[in-house]
Amino acid sequence: MSALKVFVPRDATACALGADAVADSILAGAKGRGIEIELVRNGSRGAFWLEPLVEVETESGRMAFGPVALADVPGLFESGFPGPADHALGLGPVDGIDWLASQQRLTFYRSGWTDPLSLDDYTRMGGYKGLKRALDLSSQAIVDEVKESGLRGRGGAAFPTGIKWQTVLDTPAEQKYIVCNADEGDSGTFADRLLMESDPFQLIEGMTIAGLAVGATEGFIYLRSEYPHCRRVLEEAIARASQANWLGEDIQGSGKAFKLELRIGAGAYICGEETSLLDSLEGKRGLIRFKPPLPAIEGLLGKPTVVNNVLSLGAISTILAEGAGYYRDFGTGRSRGTLTVQLAGNVRRGGLVEIPFGATLRELVEGYGGGTASGRPVRAIQVGGPLGAYLPESQWDVTLNYGALTDIGGMLGHGGIVVFDDTVDMAQQARFAMEFCAVESCGKCTPCRVGSVRGVEVIDRIVANQDREFNLKVLDDLCETMDKGSLCAMGGLTPMPVRSALKHFPADFGA
Repeated sequence: MSALKVFVPRDATACALGADAVADSILAGAKGRGIEIELVRNGSRGAFWLEPLVEVETESGRMAFGPVALADVPGLFESGFPGPADHALGLGPVDGIDWLASQQRLTFYRSGWTDPLSLDDYTRMGGYKGLKRALDLSSQAIVDEVKESGLRGRGGAAFPTGIKWQTVLDTPAEQKYIVCNADEGDSGTFADRLLMESDPFQLIEGMTIAGLAVGATEGFIYLRSEYPHCRRVLEEAIARASQANWLGEDIQGSGKAFKLELRIGAGAYICGEETSLLDSLEGKRGLIRFKPPLPAIEGLLGKPTVVNNVLSLGAISTILAEGAGYYRDFGTGRSRGTLTVQLAGNVRRGGLVEIPFGATLRELVEGYGGGTASGRPVRAIQVGGPLGAYLPESQWDVTLNYGALTDIGGMLGHGGIVVFDDTVDMAQQARFAMEFCAVESCGKCTPCRVGSVRGVEVIDRIVANQDREFNLKVLDDLCETMDKGSLCAMGGLTPMPVRSALKHFPADFGA
């Protein structure tokens, strides 16, 4: 009789909630009872409200238990675990958990199912199918496939990925680069980290396909310094992909080359902006570059460079494996593929949700999120990171796509959704936006560097009811200057949360 497979996630969130201790206790409990098991540290499914989520492989599928605390392990064994177990934490088949089953996962298709560092697991679940196809296509054919898919940047700017790649392909140069922006710094976002920790070969495959598409033979992953789990997983995954000839001078005997390196970020939020990231990657202080020239023409070391987010590059393998039409048919209008959102803040069921574009904010927060963790009414929802708008209940029925959110003065950004209950002080949230900009600004342009500092002071005067009407006018003028005069989105978007808080929650400012 073969050993039963027991799965305990190795994702940073699961570990923060005690997954390592649970895994050790399960091993010790099985040994003490003479039960032979194979413990697999899989990736997380992103259902963080159920972590640590322990699973057992059975003839009828994977059975789930969660959230399992260290103190729960002895009781699990007493109830029959890892065999048929009647326990209060039993969730039944993983496929039957509605929170997961109702999603339509493309980018996170393998997340939670596999050992993230097993190439066998990866290829068994369709991994490298896209790269195998790409090796037989011309560069232009790959770019055309990406353009036809409708994929847009998932990092915030939402620029069409295929157009960016076409620019790099059409720019003649002896050396070109692929750079993955993995400096995920927005509050309430964790999708990049989850993909890198749960399915790193998918990112590696996507970057390799990008290299083939534009004629780049070198790539770099610029990883947020606060992600040590990602670092360990990516270092090992790159080494294994190289050993298996999925990276290197002669990929799978094709005669085509692509090398990949991991670089650790400088710990600055501004380095999530692509030109500041490139400066940091070159060993300089991360400062915004003037545009033009665009990085696609003069990027890393002055060479044509594709700079894409983790989720954008992660989607590439699916597009090449299944075809542009398959990916494009998810979503509507100019928002194609799947919507990957992260539910965070004061929310009962936090985690990652991947569904086709078209759902409303209310459906996500009240349906998948289950309302607030505090049990109090939701008052405001911020979409798009710390520089996104605060949306009141009157706007929760907006369809989550790029155009609809822009029409109401918001943005989708990287898909972070942060929930606040009715105890939140929106004036303080507006002040935080200005303070955040003041702390994180690279300092290159005056509207961002000085405007954010003055913004904090003006909001403090408004809250203190000091010359209120005059200071409201000053704040409006200041926001306009930052919006129109800043070099990058750091200063340009800071007014968005401030203006939305003032517009929708005036009572918090003393109105």
